[in-house]
Amino acid sequence: MENIIGRKEEINVFEQLKESRKPAFVAIYGRRRVGKTYLVKQFFGKSFSFYMTGVANVATRQHLSNFHTALVGRYPQAERFRQPKDWFQAFQQLISILEIKDESEKTIIFLDELPWLDTPKSGFIPALEHFWNSWASSRNDVLLIVCGSAASWMINNLINHRGGLHNRVTHRLILEPFTLAECEQYFRSRGMNYERYQILQIYMVTGGIPFYLEQIEKGLTATQNIDRLCFTKNGMLRTEFDNLYTSLFKAADKHTLIIETLAKKNKGMSREELVQKTPFSNAGSLTRILSELEESGFIRRYKSFGYTTRNVQYQVADFYSLFYLKFIKNADLNDQNSWLDRMDNPEVRAWSGYAFEQICRAHLGQIKRALGIGSVQTQSSVWQGNDGLNAAQVDLVIDRRDQTINLCEMKFSVNRFVIEKAYADSLRQKIGVFKATTATRKSIFLTFITTFGLVQNEYAGSLVQNSLTTDALFDY
Repeated sequence: MENIIGRKEEINVFEQLKESRKPAFVAIYGRRRVGKTYLVKQFFGKSFSFYMTGVANVATRQHLSNFHTALVGRYPQAERFRQPKDWFQAFQQLISILEIKDESEKTIIFLDELPWLDTPKSGFIPALEHFWNSWASSRNDVLLIVCGSAASWMINNLINHRGGLHNRVTHRLILEPFTLAECEQYFRSRGMNYERYQILQIYMVTGGIPFYLEQIEKGLTATQNIDRLCFTKNGMLRTEFDNLYTSLFKAADKHTLIIETLAKKNKGMSREELVQKTPFSNAGSLTRILSELEESGFIRRYKSFGYTTRNVQYQVADFYSLFYLKFIKNADLNDQNSWLDRMDNPEVRAWSGYAFEQICRAHLGQIKRALGIGSVQTQSSVWQGNDGLNAAQVDLVIDRRDQTINLCEMKFSVNRFVIEKAYADSLRQKIGVFKATTATRKSIFLTFITTFGLVQNEYAGSLVQNSLTTDALFDY
């Protein structure tokens, strides 16, 4: 337990379920490498009554053999069973063993990488359905935990199942990447006292994915670690991209095509733009791919201020995928200091600014608390408009129920940010265009989120209502 970073909500659910005297069916999913298996194993330790994990790209026969091996490994008396011929028989063998357990002892069953167990024509889902409905759901000692990285499979084939598993999942846990605060806590637990600026740099590449953070080497700077992981011949993140998508999606080339297309435009694209720039038609297949990518955390869907369903844009949300496509994919293997050499490159500075904007969006809750509006109902969006003379855009609009709108400017820099006269004039114009095109009657608060704060001059003093530094993003 002491090794678990963050995950407070999930741990609270686990603690309640462990003490509960009601049957529970828990589905856990989230992006690959986010730490689902680690969390379950660390919390429950050696208290599993049965545990097995699916393996990618093996036949049903091999899965059944693995099931039998796991059962015998936990209960030597199961040697009397032959290897099951199908999943119905496998679960029946499990029932036969578990029924002789003391019912006062919690029966915790963990099936990891569940989507890989559901091979074509295997009959796995009907067998799981029968196991839960005919036996497990009637016992007050059973806690069934299933886990999978393929979020679309978990949702479509389990949570939203239209057959016998419909509404059978009692708890649904979506495991998110670490926040900045959790990354800081993780590094400190390993004796790595990075300054927050370096943690930001690491987050821009890894997105707070725990497995990627494990690869960070103590004694190296953030820049050196990025170079080692992304730009050396055997760097783990150099070859992760293809493995990441092929492990989650069938016909993954279609999913990566969408990711590669969206990554070419920072602001994202509408569905219509995607149809124009890819071979996909505006049909159900595109809807399915977009849904699978969104549910797996690789893209996000957002709307423009003032619209409800129209003007929906899709944007890559996975930090690693963006970094890979921008810098790693076509990197020169012979350049041993690829990232070190690029640090002052305009392309890197532009990417850093965009990645920082994405970090701010991913920490909207922290921003709201820093603004003192944590409990105020809000809607976040983007905006762009034209009043006939001037065009403007805002990359984060926080529309508040208390008749106020925060227009957020997010600036990543190595020093305190300076608002000079030309930029101040641009900001005034932007606010004017926003008011004119939206016809809002709400108060407008210009809000800056910067790495090290603003230099206090006449322009900052007269224009900016709220100034936050990255310290606000590190709040728990």
